Amino acid sequence: MHNKAHQASEPKPVSKWLIALTVMLPTLMEIIDTSVANVALPHMQGSFNAGADEVTWVLTSYLVSNAIVLPMTGWLSRVFGRRRFLMTCVTLFTIASLLCGAAPNLGMMIFFRILQGAAGGALQPMSQAILFESFPVNERGVATAIFGVGAMFGPIIGPALGGWITDQINWRWIFWINIPFGVISLILTKYLIHDPSWLKKGVEKVDYWGLALLTIGIGSLQVVLDKGQREDWFESPFIIAFTAVMVIALIVLIYHELTTDHPIVNLRLFKDRNFATGNLLMFMFGFCLYGTIVLLGLMLQMLMGYNATLAGLVLAPGGVATLIMMPFVGIAIKKQDPRKITFVGLIISAVALHMMTQFNLQASYWTFVWPRVVLGFGMAMTFVPLTAIAYQTISKEEMGNATGFFNLLRNVGGSVGIAFSATMLQRYGQVFHNNMVGYISIYNPVYMDKFDAVKQGAISRGLDPSTAGQTANALIYGDMKRQAAMMSYNNIYLILGAMFIVVMPFLLLVRRAKAAPAGPMH
Repeated sequence: MHNKAHQASEPKPVSKWLIALTVMLPTLMEIIDTSVANVALPHMQGSFNAGADEVTWVLTSYLVSNAIVLPMTGWLSRVFGRRRFLMTCVTLFTIASLLCGAAPNLGMMIFFRILQGAAGGALQPMSQAILFESFPVNERGVATAIFGVGAMFGPIIGPALGGWITDQINWRWIFWINIPFGVISLILTKYLIHDPSWLKKGVEKVDYWGLALLTIGIGSLQVVLDKGQREDWFESPFIIAFTAVMVIALIVLIYHELTTDHPIVNLRLFKDRNFATGNLLMFMFGFCLYGTIVLLGLMLQMLMGYNATLAGLVLAPGGVATLIMMPFVGIAIKKQDPRKITFVGLIISAVALHMMTQFNLQASYWTFVWPRVVLGFGMAMTFVPLTAIAYQTISKEEMGNATGFFNLLRNVGGSVGIAFSATMLQRYGQVFHNNMVGYISIYNPVYMDKFDAVKQGAISRGLDPSTAGQTANALIYGDMKRQAAMMSYNNIYLILGAMFIVVMPFLLLVRRAKAAPAGPMH
């Protein structure tokens, strides 16, 4: 009955499919921008005459400001009105994209990326909240699948698109390409999106302490995750300082938000068992997904000699598999228990990562593509039901807060996964290198046979015996380093695959939803 009353006081209803298109356009744009700059960093380094350490702030600054805005999206929507806030974010994001492409130096570039990340942070949770309200409760799975297409497609298409634009045109165009999409999105939002009547609460009392603590805590967390490996983690006073600030700020934030009357983020949502479990599993999902995609891209370019575009073409078919699978999963959720679908998705994902542990330096293009496709199917069967589980019992009034947390935890999970993978890659690389270097010895007959064969090959190409010996040594040592690196990658795929198995018991904590949950109809 409430819904009919709401609709009567709201503008005439707009097609839910048109609303889906309107909110997914800025979301896709924002998610692609999270990863699109990665492959262009060497080119930016040249343009700005910056060091490798300095230029990575182009990525860090965006992630930090993005993460800070995510959890406060629900609050900002209530203060400004969601439609106005969404239009402001799209406008700022588009202007920031224009400025990033025109940045004259690294300092200005980082400043514009902070602005772009802050404007983009609210786009994902707002889009998800609007989508969930536009579809009836029994079609939540379909709404989740539509959102999932954008959320999953972005990280996959981003590096490939960024690589192609950087190789073919200029790195500045990876930002300028956003401008027409931003303008279209702004026009669609103006005419198709309307604030629901129950959201019009007006200006609230501002929780300044919550705002400050959230900014400091989440900002410090992202800096630690993004810079940890480069700074050698807790060997660095810089990382120790940021970790201490992060821990103190987040502990005080949790206490403050649970005791204040007007919290900027509603932590009480985590009393809902399904929401808490869904968020935990989504954190692990982000950890494994982003860790795997970054590792694959690195491995193909560093070890197999693929360029950015070709590496993107290995990742893309997995993204296509996810896109194809998601709508079917969205429909299946209506009839099947989402816990069972998630369980199958986790098993398929674990199998895909086990397939990746079989990679070697002689592997062909298709050897890399097939496990990625299998993982794509597994991811679709995990992401859609997990999202449905998390929001099963969340009321419409709290949907903005809930989507902010959910997207934040997926992104932080991704940052933790990437940091973990990069660190373990280096550590395992050193272990395998040290173990294998002992076999390069004149007392090892296998090594000596190989050395003689390579040396003779070099002599037959016109090198003198001394240079041929040095060349043979260098070639065999280089080959050994690549073997050690490949073994490191395979080991991490094994760990990430095991994590999909380890999180399965948490599905037992999820309560089975009733046929039509009462919560979201408030």
